[in-house]
Amino acid sequence: MIDTSRRTLLGAGALASLGGAVAAATPSSANAPKTAIEADLLKYVGFGEKRAGGAGDNACGEWLAAELAKAGYVIEKQSFQAPFFEATQAELVCGETKVPVYPQPIVVPTGPAGVSGPLVRVDPAGRFAGSLDGAIALVDLPSARWSTMIAGPARKPVEAAFAAGAKAVVAITNGPTGKVIALNADGRKPMFPGPVALLAPERAGPFLAAAYQRQEAKLTVDGKGGTRPAFNFVGRIDRGKGRWLAVSTPRSGWFGCAGERGPGVAVWLDLARWAAKAMPDHDLAFVCNTGHEYEYLGASEAMKQIAPPPAATRFWLHLGANVAARDWHEIPGRWEPLPNVDSQRFLSITPQLMPLAKTIFAGQIGFEAPVSSAVLAAGELEEVIKAGYAPAAGVFGIHRFHHTAEDDERCLDAPATIAAAQGFRKLLKAVAG
Repeated sequence: MIDTSRRTLLGAGALASLGGAVAAATPSSANAPKTAIEADLLKYVGFGEKRAGGAGDNACGEWLAAELAKAGYVIEKQSFQAPFFEATQAELVCGETKVPVYPQPIVVPTGPAGVSGPLVRVDPAGRFAGSLDGAIALVDLPSARWSTMIAGPARKPVEAAFAAGAKAVVAITNGPTGKVIALNADGRKPMFPGPVALLAPERAGPFLAAAYQRQEAKLTVDGKGGTRPAFNFVGRIDRGKGRWLAVSTPRSGWFGCAGERGPGVAVWLDLARWAAKAMPDHDLAFVCNTGHEYEYLGASEAMKQIAPPPAATRFWLHLGANVAARDWHEIPGRWEPLPNVDSQRFLSITPQLMPLAKTIFAGQIGFEAPVSSAVLAAGELEEVIKAGYAPAAGVFGIHRFHHTAEDDERCLDAPATIAAAQGFRKLLKAVAG
């Protein structure tokens, strides 16, 4: 569990200004942010949950579009349909034990009556004892910093359970915090033939014990689902130069996404305000996507309509997950914040730009060791590269509280976010020439 104060978590110096309630997104003058980046971090967190097409995501998108318009950009929105599910009941019951579960999108509901059957443990390789016919499979995933159900180690044992006759699957998202980790999903159709739910490791013990005895359990996942409108947008300054600089960031996610998305959004906004005046010899396109949690659904749609043409684009920078999230000490029973950024952040860049990146980001943990995009690329950067944009660079990573409800303002690292923004300003200047 997280057991520390917001002021301690947000650190000293620049971060001291971030103490206090974030939900209002308007801190008192005593704790007022000292920089625009700090204010933007608070503002982003204040929108709450940001699932694609939901109230928080839409409000955040409107705010970002308005900020770019104020900086002189012409805004174009792109609408598309994103999946959603609003649960009225999501729980696993066995005997006297009842715990909440997280429905795995695209959700296949059980209906209000639920699904009942014996619990059977399935190991990470998809192996199990006895029969799964008519059972609820308890898939015990390997320990990892999870992000997506598309990944083979998560998907394959679930597929194996259904293939062996399971009625439903409950997957234990074993990770670095003990919390339930939401997993990205295909945004166009359900991935599995039956209901799938996710269970926090810290709540799994009684069910694992019950599974060894094949005790009867009931999974209920009920609610309202379907699709709803969501929107991407691009802010453009078209000077007729024929040399575009493109910078993109996703804004959506399963929960509040403070450390996952906040720093990327804040750096993106800083670069947009700065570039409007600092890059007069280039056309500018700042793209903001939603639907990231559905395997980059928004990004793929953006490439079809609102992105600048690859042949006329000088450089594309994508600011994805974990641009600058806080790192933690793990102490039995609690977590203590560290005065540094989580090192599990990657800067992937076109091979010939690696020496430049190493120089610019020297001393910035994670970024100081850039990787070649020909060797490693992930997230929406893959969509950028597949669409033919080169040279290109992107940030991706999975911080400790990634995709958990606990990824709140305590996971912010404002000094690291400010340093990242300064580094990416230098990178854009150097690449643009």
